[in-house]
Order: sequence, then structure tokens, then C-alpha cells
Amino acid sequence: MTRLPLFRSTVRPQWIDYNGHMSEAFYVLVFGHATDALMIETGLDSGYRESTGCSLYTVESHIRFLRDVPEGAHLAVRTRVLGAAARKARFVHEMYVVSAPESEPAADASPVATTELLALHVDQQAGRATEFPDTVRHRLTALTEPAPDWAGRSIAAVA
Repeated sequence: MTRLPLFRSTVRPQWIDYNGHMSEAFYVLVFGHATDALMIETGLDSGYRESTGCSLYTVESHIRFLRDVPEGAHLAVRTRVLGAAARKARFVHEMYVVSAPESEPAADASPVATTELLALHVDQQAGRATEFPDTVRHRLTALTEPAPDWAGRSIAAVA
């Protein structure tokens, strides 16, 4: 099985909120950039979007904020494709703090945040979902990994 390369970023001072750690909006930003990297790796890059008028749209997401992330932290985001069908893909991102910009997460490292996403392949001119080209769907399928234990859960009700 092939794995996608890690997406990397460093927490900037302007990403720090009034609580002294990375604001939730910037977790979404980093995860969004990791989705862009997934698109590039699977053939849904800017050239594809320009030539076809199609793109990947996130239609549902679930983020878990697990640990505070300080200013200057080096981030590595692991992406796993959980499945792909004719018009949709399901994938997760796991964000880790690593010791240096090019470091790998330790084998026993726990993520600081995760997100699970459902995305549709959309024909932007028609304004509706359309099938992935076979090459893209096959690439997504080849990247499919088992879902982590936390995927597929919903937010618990407040008692």
C-alpha cells in the first residue's frame, strides 16, 4: 500500500488566540492545505481543475481538538483515504507536533487534532456532483487504508 506524503506547516504567531495556543480556525486552515496536497497527489490539481471545471468540495467534516498547539510548533499531517466511490471520497487527517520541520511523528505519538471529511467531486459549471475520472478514482482506491478507531463517530449528546 502506498501512503501519501505528510503535509507540513509551522504555527505562526498570528495563529495564536487569546488562550495562548493555536486558534481553531487555523486547525481548519492546516487541514485544508493537507486536503489540497491530497488533491495534488491524486490528480485533482490546478491543471485538472482548469481543464475540466471540476473540483473536490468538502460537504461534511468532524474535527477533534485533542491537545493545545503552541506558537512555533512544527506540524506534520498524515492523510488517509478511507474510501472512494463514483462521486465521493472519505478521508481523514491526523495532525502531529514534531521536533523539527522535516521530522516524522514518533511511532507512539498521539495526534493533537484529527478531522474526518466527506468530499464530492463537483462539476462547477453544472453545480452538481459528477463521477471521478477513472484514473483519479483508481488512485484514491489504491490509497485506501483501514479507518482509525475514532473515525465515523458523532458528537455525543449533552446530558
